[in-house]
Amino acid sequence: MLRVIPKQLFILITVLFVSSVTAEIGQDNQNIPLNYLPAIKGDYFKLDSRVIGRAFHIYIRLPENYQKAQATQYPIAYLLDGDSLFPILAANHLFLTYDDKLPESIVVGISYGSFDPKINKRGFDFSTHSSNSDKDLGGAKDFLTFLKTELIPLVEQKYKADKNKRIIFGQSRGGYMVLYSAFSDPDLFWGRIASNPTFMPNKEQFYGTPAKSERKDLHLVVSSGSHDYPTLRQAALDWHSSWGQRANTPWDIHFKTIENGTHSANSLDSYRFGMNVIFGTRQD
Repeated sequence: MLRVIPKQLFILITVLFVSSVTAEIGQDNQNIPLNYLPAIKGDYFKLDSRVIGRAFHIYIRLPENYQKAQATQYPIAYLLDGDSLFPILAANHLFLTYDDKLPESIVVGISYGSFDPKINKRGFDFSTHSSNSDKDLGGAKDFLTFLKTELIPLVEQKYKADKNKRIIFGQSRGGYMVLYSAFSDPDLFWGRIASNPTFMPNKEQFYGTPAKSERKDLHLVVSSGSHDYPTLRQAALDWHSSWGQRANTPWDIHFKTIENGTHSANSLDSYRFGMNVIFGTRQD
């Protein structure tokens, strides 16, 4: 005999079932395996920085044949703003090895884990103290120390990286940090790519004398979109006009205008140009 379920009981059962399914879906979404995206397959770890006093989420993209090539050491590229740039540039590096004959490389995304300003402190980390002592600026020195003493040693101990072919890429304020590292510690990176860099605050530091360098093979690539914000575009042109006439710089300077490039949407073009210049695979 068919029994009729009371309306209230039916509603309760339905709610419990939907809640159970939703919980399972939510749990699965919190543990999505990136290894099923082979173009960015690699590793991940959380790094609590003692220098900065905050945590970073570090994503590692490993070359296709990394496990098979036991004796191979790979160039290694560090990406600032890994929250957005790692999925874009790490995956595209694979195609650059196909089409531009770039060497396979380890790609490292340095991420905050959120775009929430309470967590994502890129504005502070990628700037020096301003003249008005703005509390939201001024962390570049500590961030460079974090790279040099915490992140780089750990990554290059864990993975088969060629320390002589270390590269850093930064976009916008990340480009500021790339320039800051170039002037403060030229030998820390073999190649640097600053895409549409911000030059403020303290623009004058990027016209001064860089720290002493022991290497003779360093590269500094600066790219600027022709449709970047006018103030940033002009600042990049002014910087290049000044440095393009100087001799005895610690780095070979390469400047590129990305035609029709805007401020944020052309990181692939900047990365491609910069990497081809650094590795000598550029095809005009």
